Amino acid sequence: MIRPINRDPLFLARPSLPADASDRQIISDLMDTLRANLDHCVGMAANMIGEGKRIIVFLNGPVLMAMVNPRILRREGPYEAEEGCLSLPGARKARRWQKIVVEYLDASFHKRTAAFEGFPAQIIQHEMDHCDGILI
Repeated sequence: MIRPINRDPLFLARPSLPADASDRQIISDLMDTLRANLDHCVGMAANMIGEGKRIIVFLNGPVLMAMVNPRILRREGPYEAEEGCLSLPGARKARRWQKIVVEYLDASFHKRTAAFEGFPAQIIQHEMDHCDGILI
């Protein structure tokens, strides 16, 4: 189901809670909502649709990916970026890492570890900031 985008900075500033298998519908709704906004959005966190859970979805090349309870294990190559956000107006500066290794649960709740670099790594970091209540 496509959900409305939450733009309430007070809600978005709250750290999200860990997700579990009972949150599968949130993953599905988040994927549907991102698909509906792909013309101007490449990633979303659950709080962007009003759910305070640690779930993100993003475009990794041509593939939409979901990560549940993601955690960055390694970072390499810091740089400064300027980012926009569907939930907040304007662009803001952010410190990002060129390469990251992330541990997460996939949409089927299987534990995974994967390396990302470049733009997909930047998207993941932006959406993880959402999960931590950091407004970019």
